[in-house]
Amino acid sequence: MRRLSSWRAREARAGLLLVAPGLLLLALFLALPVVAALLLSLTDFDLYAIGDPSAARAVGLGNYARLLHDPVFWKALGNTFFFVVFGGPLTVSLSLGAALLLNHRLVRFPGLFRTIYFAPVVTTLVAVAAVWRYLYHPRFGLLNAALGFFGIGPVDWLGDPHWAMPAIVLMAAWKNFGANMIIFVAGLKAIPESLYEAARIDGAGPIQRFRKITVPLLAPTFLFVGLTTTIGYFQLFAEPYVLSGGEGGPMNATLSVALFMYKQGFRWWSIGSAASIAFVLFAVILAATLLQRRLQKGGEA
Repeated sequence: MRRLSSWRAREARAGLLLVAPGLLLLALFLALPVVAALLLSLTDFDLYAIGDPSAARAVGLGNYARLLHDPVFWKALGNTFFFVVFGGPLTVSLSLGAALLLNHRLVRFPGLFRTIYFAPVVTTLVAVAAVWRYLYHPRFGLLNAALGFFGIGPVDWLGDPHWAMPAIVLMAAWKNFGANMIIFVAGLKAIPESLYEAARIDGAGPIQRFRKITVPLLAPTFLFVGLTTTIGYFQLFAEPYVLSGGEGGPMNATLSVALFMYKQGFRWWSIGSAASIAFVLFAVILAATLLQRRLQKGGEA
């Protein structure tokens, strides 16, 4: 027993020695910046204070209190929630639909279609935005041309405050659904075909097989895809930044919390305020993640 205990102790020390470089890097480049940002959020630190850090004053929770009374912040938070609530389910639904089509036995060349559907994910956002700007053009855009075919007047997609955020939701769903599609395809491949054959013998139709077999067995995949999509969409930044020229317009209709944080920190140089926005966003993402996990577990039960 003493030999076994000594061997386990040596094994534990060896394991700690092996992971020590990784832990050191995480502490240096992840934990330390987070702590520094938390301390900055309690000050009025701005870009001018870099040369003289002593010029920064401690304001406690003043930055957070100002956010609660800032209508622009609440507008950005509402836009972000709109993007998550509508864009998240749309993206997941498109991903699942594409995965079901590719998993069908009658589909030829599924690898080719997986590559085509995944291509927008790896395409640079600047190129995607240039294409979608043309599609959204109020006079020459393809989308308005399609609406005109049905007798509907043109829509200023990126210039109308009522349509700007739905336009970004549509573009983001098209660009991002391919990544989740690959995950859903992997989840569908893990479901035994014998279950579907037994259901067909029992007389179950396609909808019943989907509801009784596919959806329950894809529950872990749904949880992972839902969580990653929600977390990613709460950090909405690139799409409104590129399509609105970094302003979040028109009339702050596409201003997200992440874009508002960027403008506070790198346009108005209010680093302390930007850090407080970052931690508020972190709290919102954490609460949404915990709520989604609880709802998912409740549905499984």
